[in-house]
Amino acid sequence: MNISKKLLLFFTIFTSSLIFAQSPCVGGFATHTTNGVTTSYPCDGYDLLSRLPIATLATTLGNEEGSDIWGWTDPLTGKEYAIVGTTNSTAFVDISDPINPLFLGRIETVNNNTSFWRDVKVYNNHAYIVADGVGAHGMQVFDLTILRNGVDSDLTFDGPQVLRFTGNGGTGDLTIGSCHNIVINESEGVAYLVGCSGAASGGPVFVDITNPSNPTVVGSYAAKGYTHDAQVITYNGTDNNVTSPTVSGVSSYIGREILLASNGGSNDRVVLLDVTEKNNPQFISEITYPNPGYAHQGWFTDDHRYFIFGDETDEQNFGFGTRTFVFDMLDLDNPVLISTYEASFTAIDHNGYVKDDKFYLANYRAGLRVLDIPTLISTNNSNSEIGYFDTYPASNSANFNGAWSIYPYFSSGNIIVSDIERGLFVLRPSDMALSTDTFKIDNTFSISPNPATQSNITIKASATINTVEVYSILGKKLISKSNINTDSCVLPIPDLSNGIYLVKINNSVSKKLIVNN
Repeated sequence: MNISKKLLLFFTIFTSSLIFAQSPCVGGFATHTTNGVTTSYPCDGYDLLSRLPIATLATTLGNEEGSDIWGWTDPLTGKEYAIVGTTNSTAFVDISDPINPLFLGRIETVNNNTSFWRDVKVYNNHAYIVADGVGAHGMQVFDLTILRNGVDSDLTFDGPQVLRFTGNGGTGDLTIGSCHNIVINESEGVAYLVGCSGAASGGPVFVDITNPSNPTVVGSYAAKGYTHDAQVITYNGTDNNVTSPTVSGVSSYIGREILLASNGGSNDRVVLLDVTEKNNPQFISEITYPNPGYAHQGWFTDDHRYFIFGDETDEQNFGFGTRTFVFDMLDLDNPVLISTYEASFTAIDHNGYVKDDKFYLANYRAGLRVLDIPTLISTNNSNSEIGYFDTYPASNSANFNGAWSIYPYFSSGNIIVSDIERGLFVLRPSDMALSTDTFKIDNTFSISPNPATQSNITIKASATINTVEVYSILGKKLISKSNINTDSCVLPIPDLSNGIYLVKINNSVSKKLIVNN
């Protein structure tokens, strides 16, 4: 390892304790200091656990910016990892301690070509990475279990650690070079590469990834032209009556692989395909909507009844507030637009994902926005937004800055956001009070002041307090006081940094404490 990389490795590990600190959302703002710069992020219902700057994640090649993000949970250890695309590399971060994320290393771009669009998805403990506008990049494949070894010695995963797939290699076969995006149907082990230059007219290319060391192109679809983004599901909805005149040999969609292609550009529509048979994909139907700018991306609700969709440039082109469309997919042959939610600001919407009854939207300059799906699908949906964390405090205008994408699927409840200028954000719902068998949240005692703005807090209870303990949100005991034997006490907390803690009395009930000095 050369001296510059040794210094970089030392700096990465040494500074982790200096620049990552949790910042609760208090009074509509989460105030956070990174590398000596303090920023107040507008927020509602979401706390900032940590932030990792883009300069740490990316190399110095070209213009350092963030793009896509995805997550991986190690099935062996339960550790959670963020995978962050940048203009010049893909970064891997251990966020199992979300207050102190650890940068492990990165996979660099192919042939020193930078791209504003680098996308990644995960299947069977492997990351699959594509990039757009970078020539013969191909699809990079990386075994994520390598991350169990910790920080890479030179912060670069390379050589035999990274497989590069450029196609099957036969005469007349499709060549995989630059692709705009990748989506994976995890129940089937198939990756769908979309927006690939020179392949299938930019339509989806189907790649069997059940053997990650030997990906194989097994089909494609070019008839509807360029696809910008997509979702592929094994359909578990209720449409068991196929009526589309273009679908043959199929009586029910249940159990079929359905691809929804967001075809931005000259077509600007969502195209539904049955891709169960890779050598015979069939067109089902297509969705149009009023005033299209660029059909960008959408996601099914968990029951596959509704498709929630966003157009990327309608705010810029027509002056709308951020628009979110809801299509009723009860009949896949005849989708119906039933609801349009328009936000009070004009920020551009980008990637959105569904988890349970919430829609998590990366809203560029407006940051992370969280919409309540039952409200969103109703005719009176003006109050759909139920929370947010604005990663770009300066403005909510219609420009390409701020939050690019989000990943809300960790079992811990933590949410990761990739921001173009500011890198990785690790967030947590403010009301996620860690009520478990160890910490049973209770309102039978009070803490004041809370948020704490001084070195002491006063704890009062309706019964005798025998013991008081203070824990970090990870369950580490920080303060312990016993033999109190009264219904109130003053507890010194001079060594607690700003953040979120749990105060536990009598080894039984707990309450959240916010320190905001």
